[in-house]
Amino acid sequence: MNKKKFLLFVVLCPFVLMAQFHTLKIPQLSNKVTETQRLAVTDITIDYSSPSVNNRAVWTDANVIPQKGNPIAWRAGANMNTTITFSTDVFIEDKPLKAGTYGFHIIPDGNNFTLMFAHNYNQWGSYYLDMEKDITLKVNVKGEVSDFCEKLDYEFLNWSDNSVTIGLEWADKRIPFKVSVDLNKTVVESFRHELRGINTYHWQAWNDAAAWCLQHNTNLNEALVWINRSIQGGYNGFAANENLTNLTTKALILKKLNNEIELNSTIQAATKYASNPMEANTLSMLMLQLEQPKKALDFSSDMLNQFPEAWFLKINKGVSYYFLGQKNEALKVLKDVSSMTPIQFKNRLNQIIKEIESGTYKLPKR
Repeated sequence: MNKKKFLLFVVLCPFVLMAQFHTLKIPQLSNKVTETQRLAVTDITIDYSSPSVNNRAVWTDANVIPQKGNPIAWRAGANMNTTITFSTDVFIEDKPLKAGTYGFHIIPDGNNFTLMFAHNYNQWGSYYLDMEKDITLKVNVKGEVSDFCEKLDYEFLNWSDNSVTIGLEWADKRIPFKVSVDLNKTVVESFRHELRGINTYHWQAWNDAAAWCLQHNTNLNEALVWINRSIQGGYNGFAANENLTNLTTKALILKKLNNEIELNSTIQAATKYASNPMEANTLSMLMLQLEQPKKALDFSSDMLNQFPEAWFLKINKGVSYYFLGQKNEALKVLKDVSSMTPIQFKNRLNQIIKEIESGTYKLPKR
């Protein structure tokens, strides 16, 4: 190499080295993966690079996965450390972890695995993980046998209302850990936040939030405030929308709160929205579920004067007699309606008749 070329190489060399660190998207052997799943209202996002097995004994080869933390933990993927983000507070294997983003690192020891969630998450691999200062939470789990998986993957398994199992799967092994949430707390807090945004203008949002609390028997006093907002609207009554749906929700909440006075006025307000047989059916069933069979009987009878062919209202009338302790009258009405009941509902009607005869009939759960 002549002197001129050598000097040119020396001058350019630092720039060549620096150019290796850029933001260009270059194809990688370990492809980038970002996956988000929602547990109740909690978004769980895992960001990782997925290496291939490539005919290696990955779980026992220390050149692939460091063993027992020697010399470092494993990044639970390739390239940058794997990160897991939780949009709300969660529990990992029943241990609390605050909402946020965490670097995910693993120390294997045979079939035992220490899982570490590091608040210092922006790291290349696990090389500079400070085991004393960076780790927010440690949990211990055991590995499981799984179907062969060439590419490292994270699966979401065993779903329930408030929990899911996340499994790191690679080759023939799965490392599972359970993520759970305080369902009522996280959902109600999410409602409070979202109802201050664009949803504040939609009666359906206020109704659905209140109905969820009713279904889960939680936060009922605040749910009553929310359902009133659905009915009455916001500032100066803006977006008010009283209807059979939100009045039904309100009535059921008031029943739970043992507020009989306001319950009766709410039922009365709902009757003006029964303008067709199906709405009348909804309201008469509501009265039965609210344990007000006399009101259900009177209402069904009045509606049948308007809609005499509404066979389902006759069934509700018969059921009302049953809950008033008048079994013979109930059976008479139900047997009379059999001839006008559509064939696809006859089996259910016959079942109701048998249950009333034996005194075992119960209303379907909402």
